[in-house]
Amino acid sequence: MPFRFRKFRSSYVDPCAAELPVAPWKQGGCELSQTALLVIDVQPGNIGTCYQPDAVVGVIAGLLEKARGAGVPVIYVQDDDVGPEGSVEWQIDARVAPRAGEPVVRKKACDAFYGTNLHEILQEKGVGRLVVTGARTEYCIDSACRRATTLGYNVVLVSDGHTTGDTKVLPAAQVIAHANRIFNGFDNLENWAEVHPSQEITF
Repeated sequence: MPFRFRKFRSSYVDPCAAELPVAPWKQGGCELSQTALLVIDVQPGNIGTCYQPDAVVGVIAGLLEKARGAGVPVIYVQDDDVGPEGSVEWQIDARVAPRAGEPVVRKKACDAFYGTNLHEILQEKGVGRLVVTGARTEYCIDSACRRATTLGYNVVLVSDGHTTGDTKVLPAAQVIAHANRIFNGFDNLENWAEVHPSQEITF
C-alpha cells in the first residue's frame, strides 16, 4: 500500500509572521522503513563558511542518533565539486560521518536526484517521506525539497538543521528563515513539504 502522510501545519514559528497554526508532528502509524533521514553536503569545504555551522552539525548529529536508534535509513549526499576527492574539504564532516552500510550518493549538480541513484536507493528502501538536513539552503536543500515532492515523496525540512552563507542580497539568517517559511506547507498536488524544528522530530 503506498505511503500517505497526513497533511497539517507544523509548530515551526516563522520569525517573519505573527503566528502559524500549531499542530503536533505525527507519523500517522507509518512504518519506520517509510521514512529516511537525508544529510546533504555536510562537508567542511561547504558548510564551514556557512551560518552557525557548529550548531547545525550538532542538530544533525542529534537527528542521526535518533534515526539510527529507531532503525530509520540514513542517506548521505556528497558534492564532488566542494574540493579535491579525498581532501578534508571534500569529506563528510567527521562529526556526522556515515557508518558502515549507510549509502553515500555523490553528485555534481545542485539537484541531489539529478544524475544520481538517490531515487533508486529510496525506492529500494520503501521510503515515502524524507527528513531533510544539510547545506546550502537556497541551492541544494531547496532543489532537493522541490524535486522530492515531484518524485512522490513528502518532505520534512528541519528548520534548524540546514544552513547557508550570506548573499549579496540577504544575510544567511534571512535566507534560512525565508526557506522555512516557503516550505512550511509547500504543496505539489499529491505531495508536499512541511517545516519542523529538530526537537519535534521523532522516528
